[in-house]
Amino acid sequence: MQIDPRGPRFAAALTTLVLSAVLITGSGALLAAQTVVFALGAFGGLRYSPYGWLYRVAVRPRLSPPGELEDARPPRFAQGVGAAFGLLGTVGYLTGGDWLGLAATALALAAAFLNAAFGYCLGCEMYLLVRRVRSA
Repeated sequence: MQIDPRGPRFAAALTTLVLSAVLITGSGALLAAQTVVFALGAFGGLRYSPYGWLYRVAVRPRLSPPGELEDARPPRFAQGVGAAFGLLGTVGYLTGGDWLGLAATALALAAAFLNAAFGYCLGCEMYLLVRRVRSA
């Protein structure tokens, strides 16, 4: 499946805002909600992600067509990585291990910010590395 590459960057911008709010508030519940968003994108596909839906309905119709499309597998893998960090952080916050919640959230925030601000997707790069290692 091919996707508009601007969609994942839009989702990363929203994720950056949510994860920043988690770090400011220390809210395990908000991180749990973001983890669900990650999981929907990873396991259901990017079209089932709430941020993907918002992009398709509210943003995409106002833009010109993308210059090129990209493979959906790397961003979907990145959503899975985000879900893993979100789950780890949520467990930390909800079990009293605030340090774990903070660390996992900060790492996920750094990755989301890199994608939103610079178009550099760490999870996508991990996907490509895994593919290269498996084919070697």
